[in-house]
Amino acid sequence: MTAYEQVLADTPLSGLTVGQVAERFGVTVRTLHHYDEIGLLTPSERTRAGYRVYTADDLVRLRTIVVYRRLEFGLDEVRELLEGQTPVEDHLRRQRAAVQERMGELAELVTAIDRALESEMSDRPMTDAEMRELFGDSFTEDYQAEAEQRWGDTDAWKQSASRTARFTRKDWEDVKAEQDAVGAAFAAAMDAGLPATSPEAMAAAESHRASIERFYDCSYEMQCALAEMYLADPRFTATYEAQRVGMARYVHDAIKANAAGAGASR
Repeated sequence: MTAYEQVLADTPLSGLTVGQVAERFGVTVRTLHHYDEIGLLTPSERTRAGYRVYTADDLVRLRTIVVYRRLEFGLDEVRELLEGQTPVEDHLRRQRAAVQERMGELAELVTAIDRALESEMSDRPMTDAEMRELFGDSFTEDYQAEAEQRWGDTDAWKQSASRTARFTRKDWEDVKAEQDAVGAAFAAAMDAGLPATSPEAMAAAESHRASIERFYDCSYEMQCALAEMYLADPRFTATYEAQRVGMARYVHDAIKANAAGAGASR
C-alpha cells in the first residue's frame, strides 16, 4: 500500500509517533511539526516517556488535511473547513467532488497537450524510424543510398530532394494515403476484370503520375520509364505482386496505355 493509499484507507491506527506518521502518510516530520505549531493538527496524547503520539481521531483529521492539501487547498482554507465542525463523511464527499472536477480539468489538459504534440510532430521532418513505421519495408536506408547513387545527378533527384526537405509528417502521411489509393484503384480495376487499356485502369495510371509529381515533374515518358523498372527490378515487382498477382504487369500496361492516349490527344 502506498502512502497515499494509506491516507485514503479507513485509517484508524493509533499511538503513532511523529516519525511513524510521517512515514505512513507520506508527509515530512517538518510538515507535521508545522501543523502542530500553527494549531492545525496537534498530537493528542503523550507516552510515559513524554513523546507525543497521534490518536485515531488525530489521524482521521490528518487524512482530511493531506487530501485537501493534495487538492491544492491553502492551509487557511483547510483550517476553515476543519473548524466548521463538518462530519467526516461530508469532507469525503467534498473531496470526491473536487477530485472529479480536477480529473476533468486534467483530461482536458491532456487533450490540449496531445493536440500541441501532434501539431509539433506534424511541423517537423520525420525521422528514419518514423518513415519506416509509416512506409514499412518499402523504406530502407540501403535503398535510399542506392537510389541516390543511381539518380543523384539527375534533375528529378535534385528536385525531389529539394521538395522533400520541406515535407512534414502530414505531407508524408498524405503521400502514403495517395499511394494506397492508387494501389487500391489498380486493384479494383483488376478485380473487376477490366483490361489495362480501360478508362478505369488508365485513370489509376494518371493518379499514379500525379502522386509522383509531388516529388518531381513527371512526364509521360518518364512515367513509362518507371513502368519498365517495375518489371525489371524484382523489388518493385514484388511490391505490386504483394497486392495482386499480375499487378506489376497490369500497372505497366496501364501506364503505357495512358501515355499513348495522352500523346494521341495532343
